[in-house]
Amino acid sequence: MLTDFKLATSPSQSQPLNQVDPETLLPKFGLTAFRPGQRDVIDALAEGHDCMCVMPTGGGKSLCYQLPALAREGTTIVVSPLIALMKDQVDALRGLGIRAKLINSSLSAHDQTGVMDELAQGRLDLIYVAPERLRNSRFLERVGEAHISLLAVDEAHCVSEWGHDFRPDYSRLGRFRHRYLGGIQTIALTATATPTVRDDICDLLQLQTPRTFVTGFARTNLRFAVNQCNNESAKQEALTGYLQHQCGSGIIYAATRKRCEDIAEWLPAKTGRDVGVYHAGLPPDQRRSVQDAFMSGKLSAIIATNAFGMGIDKADIRFVVHYNMPGSLEAYYQEAGRAGRDGQTSDCLLLFSFADRQIQEFFIENRYPSRETVQKVYEYLHSRDEDPIELTLDQVRETIGVRDSTEAIGAAETLIARAGVLKRLDSGFNKAVVRIESDAPTLLDFLPREAKLKRRVMTAIEKIVGDRRGEDVFVRPNYLAERADVSRDQLSRTLRELQRLQSFDYVPPFRGRALHFTQRDVPFDRLEIDFDELDRRKQAEYDKLEAVISFARAARCRQKVILDYFGDPNARVCKRCDRCDPSVTRQITEGTVASPMVTGAEITESDSTSGRHLKSMSSALLTGIRVILSGVKRTHGRLGKNLIAQMLSGSRNKKVTQLRLDRLSTYGMLAGLKQAEIVHAIDALLAAGLLDQREVTDRRPTVCMTDAGRDVMNEAKPLPAAFQLPSDLAERIASVAAEIQSAEVSPNTHDQAASAVPKPTPAEASESTPALSRAADRPSLNAGLQLADLVPTDPMEQLRRDLMDRIKRYRRKRSVALNVPPHRILSGPAVERLADARPTNSTQLEAVHGINNEFVEACGTDILELIAVTLSDHESVHGSIHGEKPSGASQHLPDSPQQVRGAEMNQPPATSVDSQDAYWTWRLFRDGYSAEQIEQIRRLGREDLMKHLRAAEQSGRDVPGAWLGNDGTRP
Repeated sequence: MLTDFKLATSPSQSQPLNQVDPETLLPKFGLTAFRPGQRDVIDALAEGHDCMCVMPTGGGKSLCYQLPALAREGTTIVVSPLIALMKDQVDALRGLGIRAKLINSSLSAHDQTGVMDELAQGRLDLIYVAPERLRNSRFLERVGEAHISLLAVDEAHCVSEWGHDFRPDYSRLGRFRHRYLGGIQTIALTATATPTVRDDICDLLQLQTPRTFVTGFARTNLRFAVNQCNNESAKQEALTGYLQHQCGSGIIYAATRKRCEDIAEWLPAKTGRDVGVYHAGLPPDQRRSVQDAFMSGKLSAIIATNAFGMGIDKADIRFVVHYNMPGSLEAYYQEAGRAGRDGQTSDCLLLFSFADRQIQEFFIENRYPSRETVQKVYEYLHSRDEDPIELTLDQVRETIGVRDSTEAIGAAETLIARAGVLKRLDSGFNKAVVRIESDAPTLLDFLPREAKLKRRVMTAIEKIVGDRRGEDVFVRPNYLAERADVSRDQLSRTLRELQRLQSFDYVPPFRGRALHFTQRDVPFDRLEIDFDELDRRKQAEYDKLEAVISFARAARCRQKVILDYFGDPNARVCKRCDRCDPSVTRQITEGTVASPMVTGAEITESDSTSGRHLKSMSSALLTGIRVILSGVKRTHGRLGKNLIAQMLSGSRNKKVTQLRLDRLSTYGMLAGLKQAEIVHAIDALLAAGLLDQREVTDRRPTVCMTDAGRDVMNEAKPLPAAFQLPSDLAERIASVAAEIQSAEVSPNTHDQAASAVPKPTPAEASESTPALSRAADRPSLNAGLQLADLVPTDPMEQLRRDLMDRIKRYRRKRSVALNVPPHRILSGPAVERLADARPTNSTQLEAVHGINNEFVEACGTDILELIAVTLSDHESVHGSIHGEKPSGASQHLPDSPQQVRGAEMNQPPATSVDSQDAYWTWRLFRDGYSAEQIEQIRRLGREDLMKHLRAAEQSGRDVPGAWLGNDGTRP
């Protein structure tokens, strides 16, 4: 049954309500039926409720206030954040014969006056304004003369301080609504708002028991896809290829203005498309021209920052490409949702590069400057004598000497202003600012009767301010002097004296933007700035960024990832994204008809598909994938994918040899592949969630293993269905891996604490140990690798090598802690001299060539203790080294459990039962060899291995049950 639409009024009004059937107004908008959720919102407004409306982009939010505006007497004020949004909406409404106008800076003063006259005379159904317009005294005067029946706040997430596009004037809407509109009925609308943001919007707008509507977020006609791009050239190639096979129009979003300009330089020549650029740094006329050209179809694509698109009503946008990763899933879904508003199938492509994270982190850091930066800004501004302070952000930044950007300086000024001691003044143009904070009928009561000049000036000020108390009122000094009948000099002197009144504030004339202190007696530590809360919000921004990265790497339905993020209870798989149906959407990610793909499911099932002999190659392909996973595991999350690819392909790159990657067991295992091919395979493993990318140090993403990847490497689980490789690359990997025995890819790699360089294997334990390096040189386990190849038999050589190994481990830890190269801590030759000299006190340590006083002060005690412990440990196994007990050793022996643990338990145990054999067996296990491999290396049976490990465990070493098999049996 249809609900009659009633004219809602403010609580103070009691006039009769109109009765209008909402469906009779649909033809006015060229519609025949409501979209899901629209009618519920319109009925709630008819019943007089305030409303909080969350609808996906393209869901028809605008109709929820445009139709009620026609059903009511009076005018609806629509607060909208962007000129482009206003213009597009107004043009569309006027084309339907609806009386709509806008007021913004793009209009001349004469045109603005004309629109305000129409508003006051009741000749408008809707008027669109920016939030900043609500501070304009002329506009506020005309609003008081008009009949306003509804306030609509579009893109209401801007109201919330948790929203991603916070603007201070949005936060004043609640006060404007009550002060000037008598608490008029209000509807807030947005496409993206989590529950926290929705609550914040309702509080700031002071909505009274609002009805909240959250319409389903699913966009069933959109195909979401992610293309993993290693670098900028890969992005350019992917975008070029994609656009060459697209016929419709679209939007290409980039993170920065500069990136937009760069893309616009090379894209037309490569694609033959006419494209435009749109960002906030362009002049208003140019932005308007570009928007008009795009809307009319003269431009096939527009390259823009997120400043473009809010409310753009172009139904036939066939694609939205994100050239850079956005900062949140809220932003991504809103921007991607501008495609396919006509219901036709449209593409949403994200060109994902981990390096884009740095751009978004830069934005986050700028929005939340450090306490130190805020303090420097405050103290510098406080030291300035002029009022107002007219300094650019660059001038402030250069003077205080911080590394932060100008955006961070602006954010610091905003925080100080919110603390109530400073005002940021916009566009004074030689106007002064006066402000009366008192509720007293007149400030004349606070002035002596004999102060005739002051009383005359205050009388003029009160007439100019009128009922705008508590607000900044701009006034030209000449006009004020004329109203007060005083000279300019008398006016300036009198205004400075009036500033002593607690309820009056005055800012001298200024041009452009300026700063004005309202309180100068507040030290920084007493400013009301909650830095703990700011840190919490900053972390929330980083969490949102992580959600975008998780979306890009998700192995499941793209749209369901988004819907789950927003808490949509009706979330379902879309069956059309690149995860649900790779065969249908491959052209999205590849930009052209790509070569056939091999999926994880096909490899697992070993089917023969499309003439590809998967059954014969699946085993070898899986082995090759396990080799890559094993190679990543052995680098302990410390290397990037290019360096890992170099190691697996057997490169003799200087970096590879410096890090001793050529001594890893996986070095050169895939020597028949190009490095680019291995990187492509690593990207596929990243996309499938088997590997992960993290930023261990600034701007250096590294690759590490995930639990899912570990299961595949250990053959505990099959490859996930989401894993995809081009068939030609799959065949190349299978061909190269065909000769690799599955047992050579150790499934029992034991996790060790990561260090500055990859964790050493037994082959790495000594620089003089023959390397188990290249695939061609690597001895077969069946050939019986001798323990003598790994462990020296001479006790003195054992001592020397063990001591060098421990000193190098200590050096690596120090280098990580100090973030310097290991050789800066201690050079290689110095390590050898220490192992030979074995000093026992500071004097002997200083005498070793290559040891300086700085090292002795910082590390001397640690090194002497390490040497003493090592000597003692070897004596417990071999007796006195050649009958010589090192003098002074006892004074350095560990006397606490912490010191024992600090020795890392790398030394042979002080036990008489197979002490030396038990130690080296335990060490092989520790360094990642499986029980089967160690049986062949040591030529021992399983029972003997268990005895060795039991002895090692009794001496206090950690012996996980998994070392002897997957059943976790303890030795």
